[in-house]
Amino acid sequence: MTMSDPLADLLTRIRNAQRAGHAEVELPSSSLKREVARVLKEEGYLDEVNERNDGPIPLLQIRLRYHEGQPAIRLLRRVSRPGLRVYRDRRRLPRVQNGYGVAVISTSRGVMSDRQARVIGEGGEILCLVS
Repeated sequence: MTMSDPLADLLTRIRNAQRAGHAEVELPSSSLKREVARVLKEEGYLDEVNERNDGPIPLLQIRLRYHEGQPAIRLLRRVSRPGLRVYRDRRRLPRVQNGYGVAVISTSRGVMSDRQARVIGEGGEILCLVS
């Protein structure tokens, strides 16, 4: 059975794994999930992101980051969803906690953080907010 919102699945699995105190989480891979995980790793919210292709379905292995026993991610919220897409131009991109968090944006140049999108002058679909 196909999943209607694979990105929400990624975010929920990360959220649940952190609440349970797991060191890593494994889930079916897709290009969007891989790119969102890459952005979260670049921004310092995840330790490691790897793709494993040894089975019938490629898997994404994500090592979670903790600081003094607390998860590095406190807020992980899906913004744009299949039933209600949320697009913003470069001037109206959200600032998460006055710049201490990050919004993950899907632009015509790929998936990136809100900071990167502002630098290159691109707007796009707001996928999720992280802090």
